[in-house]
This record gives sequence, C-alpha cells and structure tokens, in this order.
Amino acid sequence: MGLITFKNLMLFDGKSQENLAHAWITVDQASGRIQQIGNGDLPSDIPTIDLNGQYVMPGFINVHTHISLDPQAFDGGFGKSQVETTVLAYQHLRELLKSGVTFIRECGCLFDLDIELSKMQQKGLLTDVPTIMPSGRLFVMTGGHGDAPGAAYQVDSPDEMRKAVRQGLKNGAQNIKMVATGGVMTPSDFMDDPQLSTEEMTAGVIEAHHKHKRVSVHAEGNPGIQNALDAHADSIEHGFYVTAKEAQQMVEQDTYLTPTLIAEWVIPKYGKNKIPSWELNKAVDALDDTYKNLTRAYQLGVKFTCGTDAGTVFNGFDQTPAEFELLTKLGMTPAQAYQCSSINSAELCQIQADYGTLETGKFADFIVLKNNPLEDVKAVQQTDKQVYLHGLRQF
Repeated sequence: MGLITFKNLMLFDGKSQENLAHAWITVDQASGRIQQIGNGDLPSDIPTIDLNGQYVMPGFINVHTHISLDPQAFDGGFGKSQVETTVLAYQHLRELLKSGVTFIRECGCLFDLDIELSKMQQKGLLTDVPTIMPSGRLFVMTGGHGDAPGAAYQVDSPDEMRKAVRQGLKNGAQNIKMVATGGVMTPSDFMDDPQLSTEEMTAGVIEAHHKHKRVSVHAEGNPGIQNALDAHADSIEHGFYVTAKEAQQMVEQDTYLTPTLIAEWVIPKYGKNKIPSWELNKAVDALDDTYKNLTRAYQLGVKFTCGTDAGTVFNGFDQTPAEFELLTKLGMTPAQAYQCSSINSAELCQIQADYGTLETGKFADFIVLKNNPLEDVKAVQQTDKQVYLHGLRQF
C-alpha cells in the first residue's frame, strides 16, 4: 500500500467553523496517516479516489461506551457467559464503526474484555473496529451502582481503592472509571445518592495520575458531583445536576463533562410500559433539569466531550450521530457540537497528537457524507455514510 489522494471533497477538519472547498487529502495507506491536505492543484503521480463533491469530516470519538452490555436487555445483559459477551462486544464495535465512530474510550467493561480486545488490536489481530482505549472493570462501593459479577472492583476505603487501581492498571486499564452516585439502571439507589467518598476517589486519582492515566467518574447528582470534583477527577460522566458553582470549579480545574444526553433521552421515548416504573421515572424526572443545568454549564465555559453511554437500555451502538443533535439543544452550533468529539474528546483521552482533527501527520480516520454537516446537524445521521479507518474504507 502506498500513497493515495482523496479528491473533489468539501473538508470540515474538526477545528474550523467552515468547510474547505475543492479540497483533497493525501494518505499514506501503509502508516494510515495523512501526508498532505490542500485545495486546488492535486499532487502529481499519485492515484486518486474521487469523492464527487461530498463532505468529509473526522470520525467520531465516543468517550463513554459499554460494549459488553446489551441495550435490548432491561437488566443490561448481565448474566451472559464470557464467550457470548465477547461475541456481542465485537458486534457492538462494528455497529459503532458503521455509525462513524473510529475511536472509543470504554467506561466499564465486563470481564475486562475491552483490555483483551485492545491488546489484540495492538498486535494487528483486530483491524476492523474502532481504536479502543480500555478501562476494564468499574471501581464501586459494595452494593453500589454497577456492582455486579465480573463488572467491578468493590472498594470501601482509600487503601482498597489504592490497591484496586494498581491492579487495574497492572491488568492494562488505560482509563480508570469510578462511580460516585447512584444511577438510572439500579433499583436500590438514586441519582443523588453519594457512593464512593472523596477520600476513596482521591486515593485512586493519585494512583492513576502517577501512571499518567485519566480518571472518569459516574456522577449524576449531588453531593456525588462535588465529591468527584474535590477528588480532582478528570471527567464527570453524566453530570445531570451540575450546579453553577461546580461548573465554575470544573473550568478552574480543567475538568471535562460528558453529558451522555442520548442515554437519558431514549428512556422516556421508548421505555413506557416496557421497563420498570422506577427506572422510567428516574429519567423522566431528570430530563428537563438536565437541559437547564448543562446549558448553564456550557455557557460558563465547561469543556464538553462526546459520549453516549452506549449499551444502556434502549441506547444502541448506532446512536452517536444523534448525540450531536441533542448537544445543539444546549446552545452549540453544529461545528461546536462536533468539536466536543474532534477536539475535547481527543484532549481528554490525551490522543490529540494522532486523532481527532484531520491534519497532516494524524491518522486518516474520517467519514464521507452526502449533505453538509455544518448546515444540518442531522447530516451525520446518514445511515449509508462511508467510513475510513487509517485511510482504509470499512463501510
């Protein structure tokens, strides 16, 4: 495989506010990296692929997925065998890729499957799925949200957290996912129930940061959001009840917020008469507050990332494009919504040198669309989009 030039395209590079017309991209298909970008005259003596005036933009980075869960199972699909779960996880990865997702950060995976799949990927044995940043199992208090067989480390003191995080890192986790509050899918707790303490989370954050790894924390309500911020978590996941004071602290600490709007939105849309009333009511009660609180946080300057919580009930692995439409409801333009992925998600995952925007030297992970995504945020929801991974077409 040598050089190839994709020509006759409209380019949104993931950082600009407008498209580059009559653009072309030259890719070294051996390395999968972009060698050159321009418009006008093409490089000479290089084979070309004509994209016929279509729109090219970066593949999506989804920083909150659960590939081992089953969104069609009301209990998340816990109880399946490890073999069955592995097959399901591979299918989910393919669904993510087809939707335009070219990089994921897992946020809790049964049996540490994401770690094993990532190792296979690094050996070149798994080349047809998004690049995986694994987290392995969750870190939860005994009886807390996510405490299920094969799903979590049970930690009930700073020392237990310290040891568990060290074990997780030893196993290969590249991100540490903690749980600071209850959640929608757990019958015995609520969004405002505090779970892991600030002291417990702080111990884990220190250990992760010693290894230059980031810590994401499930925190839907308070005081859990505040506890996670005081522990200096790198990202707050969900954050539905974030206050103005907490948003200001997030800006000061450079803490990211992954709103996972689609995960909350699908429950009242599809859940009536299908899931237990306690689960449905949690999401319904929170939805209006979520939009109000997150809009304020965005206005105050909090950095938002793109994550969907894919795998939770009714929340399939093809829903990342719909998350951008919901982000515009917080006051973002389409370009700003996409930059939650191309810029902020890449920075949160510390991969901005290689992924995120389409620039010389970075991997050629991109999608091709029929309509202009900067004019219509629904353009990215095209189901038959072309998807390229490291310069090679996958769909």
